[in-house]
Amino acid sequence: MMNEGARLDDIVHSVRPPAHLLERPYLQPIYDEPEFVVRNIWRQYGGWYDGDPSHLKPAPPAVLAEELASLAGGATKLAARAREVAAGGDLRLAGHLAELAAQAAPRDRGVHAVRAEVFGARAREEASTMSKGIYSWAAHESKQVSEAE
Repeated sequence: MMNEGARLDDIVHSVRPPAHLLERPYLQPIYDEPEFVVRNIWRQYGGWYDGDPSHLKPAPPAVLAEELASLAGGATKLAARAREVAAGGDLRLAGHLAELAAQAAPRDRGVHAVRAEVFGARAREEASTMSKGIYSWAAHESKQVSEAE
C-alpha cells in the first residue's frame, strides 16, 4: 500500500492480521497492537511523514483546537458532542472531539470531565497494555483538572 501511494491513516485503518494468526495464544495483542506495528513499519520504511500535507508543517494543536471549537460554537459544544458520539459507540471519534475541546479550553473543568469519561471508556474497552495505559493516563489527567478546586 505504501508503494501505491496510500497514506498512513488509510493503511492503519484497513490492514488487519489474518484471523488464524490472532487465534494463536502467543500472538495475542497483549502489549502492542497490530495498528501500532503498521505505524512502526511505516516509520522504518517511509519515515515520519504520513502523507497528509497539513501535517508537514502543522499549526500548533491548541491553535487548531481553538479554531475548530470556535467553528463548533465553543469547547463546551465540542465536549457535548464527544459525549454524544461516545454514547453512540464511536469512541475513536469521541476521543478526537474530547481532546480538541480540552486543548481549546485547557482549564475548563466541565470539558475535562467529558475528556475523562471518554478516555476512561476507551481504557475499559482496550485489550493491549499500551492502549489501556495511555487512555487511563488521559482520563486520570482530566479527572484531576475536573475535580480541582
